[in-house]
Amino acid sequence: MEHRKPKAVSCKLAPDKPANFIQRYENLLNQIGDDEAVLFGDAVHPTHAVRPVGCWGPKNLPVAVSQSSGRQRLNIHGAIDLETGATRMIEAATVSTISTIMLLKAIEAMYRGKRLIHLFVDNARYHHAKLVQAWLARPGCRIKLHFIPAYCPHLDPIERLWGLMHKHVTHNRCHATFADFKTAILTFLREEVPRKWHTYCDRVTDNFRIISPKDFRILA
Repeated sequence: MEHRKPKAVSCKLAPDKPANFIQRYENLLNQIGDDEAVLFGDAVHPTHAVRPVGCWGPKNLPVAVSQSSGRQRLNIHGAIDLETGATRMIEAATVSTISTIMLLKAIEAMYRGKRLIHLFVDNARYHHAKLVQAWLARPGCRIKLHFIPAYCPHLDPIERLWGLMHKHVTHNRCHATFADFKTAILTFLREEVPRKWHTYCDRVTDNFRIISPKDFRILA
């Protein structure tokens, strides 16, 4: 016996759906042309607060981090290209149909020379909204949405980017003001990740795996 931290696994997760998704994704990558691009998109809502995590410190001496008093939330709708590390991060009042269309427009502008842009997203309602579908159906649209199976956040690599963001910006780090916090978050996502992609690419990957509730002992 050993002490372990349980994984959160949805009881509704069906292993055949992730397997089918992975196969379709690999088929797409094998057939993609030089005039196409593949991105993964998602939204994140970091809160202006320190995330205390384990760290090295003097033995028998308690350690602490300063905590900010604010609880303001930053809403970001973003996408990342795993091949280049290029990102597009939209700051929004709320993540919604409007922010989705803003992101799609920004991605098209980012890839002016691409004939087709494949964007993988989750099944949030705003991704399926009628306004979004109408925007995608307009003549000349170069973006095609692909939907990740429900209950499978592990199949969206941008989720790993959010974790990396917290590691570099909020773990044991106090930002005195919300403006400082916002600047640190957006600078990391918009500038540092693309600039240092050779360093981060192994931690934000499409090295997918199939997770099944049958592989675990469910505690509750």
